[in-house]
Amino acid sequence: MQSERKFHFKSEDKELTVTILEVVDPQYGLFTWPSAVILAQYVWYNRNDLKNKHVIELGSGTALPGVLAALCGANVTLTDGEQYPNCLENCRKTCAINGLKNICTTALTWGSFSKILLELPKFDLILGSDCFYDPKDFDNILATVAFLLDRNPTGEFWTSYQERSADWSIEMLLRKWNLECRHISLTSFGGDDENIAGSDLVNNHSIQMLVITRLGN
Repeated sequence: MQSERKFHFKSEDKELTVTILEVVDPQYGLFTWPSAVILAQYVWYNRNDLKNKHVIELGSGTALPGVLAALCGANVTLTDGEQYPNCLENCRKTCAINGLKNICTTALTWGSFSKILLELPKFDLILGSDCFYDPKDFDNILATVAFLLDRNPTGEFWTSYQERSADWSIEMLLRKWNLECRHISLTSFGGDDENIAGSDLVNNHSIQMLVITRLGN
């Protein structure tokens, strides 16, 4: 069964409502996770820097951060794994109900250097929420990010993730792919608000916000 969830982003000079379609389904990409709300808040905080930027969202799921970026003026490509066609179809429907007609949606599997990946244009910004969910995927995620940043070495990967184990780390993999990251304090962009965008999804979750770049950039 499909339902709508609305997120209301506000600042002193602007308000924006994003409608996200969710589906009650075992496929976990079809509902909005707390990390997506944190990443969307970071997008909102930096909205004035997004106009006309080329943005790709990895593992879009319900695509809250990517759709918000598009509504803030970015040129956005939404992606999810080839094995999740329902997620991509849901992304298209979400774009339609938010009045977005020119967003590209495409299948993209992490770690697969497919024709689709090779033909993608350069992106200024990569978005990804809760990509670091399963350790077996970490290397593939960063391989894909490294490839995209090779196309534009000044680009950035904005990513949020929910802490699930203190034993999981991407430090070694960052070095392997010649990447580095900086932690962004949630308080610096309103990510510590108990009701971000009018939602209580983030409550009682430990979430980290990172910006990953090419080493030395």
